[in-house]
Amino acid sequence: MEGRLPSRDEALALLKEYNQDEHLIQHALAVESVMRFIARARGEPEDTWGIIGLVHDLDYEKYPEEHCAKTAEILRARAWPEEAVRAVVSHGWGICSDEEPRTLLEKTLYAVDELTGLVAATALVRPSRSVFDLEPKSVLKKWKDKRFAAGVNREVIEKGAAMLGVDLAELVAQVIMGMREAAAAIGLAGTAPPRSE
Repeated sequence: MEGRLPSRDEALALLKEYNQDEHLIQHALAVESVMRFIARARGEPEDTWGIIGLVHDLDYEKYPEEHCAKTAEILRARAWPEEAVRAVVSHGWGICSDEEPRTLLEKTLYAVDELTGLVAATALVRPSRSVFDLEPKSVLKKWKDKRFAAGVNREVIEKGAAMLGVDLAELVAQVIMGMREAAAAIGLAGTAPPRSE
């Protein structure tokens, strides 16, 4: 990536400068965690992927009508690498952006963004309220009920999975595993998270 990408701490501070809503911050942390998990699995730069995931909805709380466009403006004003700006903006392709996801990072962000919402919603209706005991089949069962988490754009998730060449169940499994790594921070550790060995 040409130019310097800010540190994770700087990116988090920027996120909190523009977002106070706890749910939006938890969503950003969930997407960051999933991006890091998939980056590691694919041998990609974990910090870069995580930071892009962390700031992908930077402008959403303050500028919902200018989503993606305002983020690009904010990041450019802070001299973020153009490649990073493009990656962030591409997650809104077809909705609020004309930037089609092209790189593996961009396609992954596009595919997992909405899916983290469905996984979180599915976890929260379970007795445990946790991602630790959540299985992909439970999420896929809820997927079929269009009234459940109705705001989740299933078409975007399907397009993203197709771009990545992975089936939906595999993508759901990756998102669950990624979200487990940030379970406490995103409010999905439940009542009794498993002890680490």
